[in-house]
Amino acid sequence: MILSFLRAVLLYIVILSAVRLMGKRQISELQTSELVVTLLISDLAAVPMQNTGQPLVSGLIPIAVLVMCEIAASVFMLKSGKFRRLVCGKPVVLINNGKVDQKEMARLRLSVEDLFEELREKDVFSIGDVAWAIMETNGKLSVVKKPEKDAPTNQLLGLSPGDTGLEVVVVSDGEFSDISLSLCGKDRQWVQGILQSRGLSPKEVFLMTADQHGSCTVIPKEKAGQGPVQGKEGA
Repeated sequence: MILSFLRAVLLYIVILSAVRLMGKRQISELQTSELVVTLLISDLAAVPMQNTGQPLVSGLIPIAVLVMCEIAASVFMLKSGKFRRLVCGKPVVLINNGKVDQKEMARLRLSVEDLFEELREKDVFSIGDVAWAIMETNGKLSVVKKPEKDAPTNQLLGLSPGDTGLEVVVVSDGEFSDISLSLCGKDRQWVQGILQSRGLSPKEVFLMTADQHGSCTVIPKEKAGQGPVQGKEGA
């Protein structure tokens, strides 16, 4: 029992490290080669995890080989557009200047219902609003609306709103985020000064956000029998 537990923990660490080595993009948007590697790694890890009689190295070596192959393929795809198109394919235009390309939809085996579902996920509820729709190599649909159907921008309206800055989480459940503090140009002393003015310590804060202009939002931790309290102030 202990051996099975240790093997499972070790394999979990190895797979987690493998995913990190292959890059963050693999976590959310899998290309064809990445999906194949992910499936193979899961299968290879399952065998030594369940069968304690099999040497652990028999699962670790193939996983390491697959990770190296995926990293090498990623490098080749960066260097060669032809190799990338060979492995991942190329984007396909499904709606060209407002006209649906039925041949490309048939080639991709994409039904009208599938197309409308993809459009609704992009907040487009009428196909007549679409100028261009492109199926990317990762299976996601990119949509460009017709100019008269697109939402107006501040530039078109002649407006110049002030920059509100990037709002980041500087304290989460009592813990400081030094990376977020550097992004908004603040430090721990600034945060502690804001909290002291409210009679709070960092450990009493559930969430605190701030931006470059010094505007912040503080949400204290809830106490027994007390509802949530939220406060916001500017610089």
